[in-house]
Amino acid sequence: MRRVHNNLLVILRAERMIARRHVTVLRNQTGLLLFAGFVATIGLVMLNLAAYQALSTVMGSQYAALIVALVNLGIAGGLAWAAMRMSADRDLTAITELRDLAIADLEAEVDEVADEAQQIAGNLRRIVRDPLGSVAAAVLGTILGARKR
Repeated sequence: MRRVHNNLLVILRAERMIARRHVTVLRNQTGLLLFAGFVATIGLVMLNLAAYQALSTVMGSQYAALIVALVNLGIAGGLAWAAMRMSADRDLTAITELRDLAIADLEAEVDEVADEAQQIAGNLRRIVRDPLGSVAAAVLGTILGARKR
């Protein structure tokens, strides 16, 4: 019974650690995506300014604004790509394996208890069918064991 208790504790702790890691990755992804959105907004404003200036004059500062806008959009795209590539699975391999081992051990323990219960049920059925025969065998064994001493 102690093994079952320990396995349940291991499973619960592993699940808690897995959930914490997933929340951490989600929080980091959200932060990077928000920052990427902010940078993309700046890029969009700069792109609008560049388009306006390009239309208003043929040469000049519009190309500088266009380059800045494209760089901002490139940075936003890189941040979004980095955020989407984040994964908690690599960090959780050992914990997941530990949890799976604890679950397997718990399943084995449950199977063992089920087998014992089936044996007890079989013995009870035999006693109910032939109560004297079951008791007689036990009494005879005790008598023979006492005689040998």
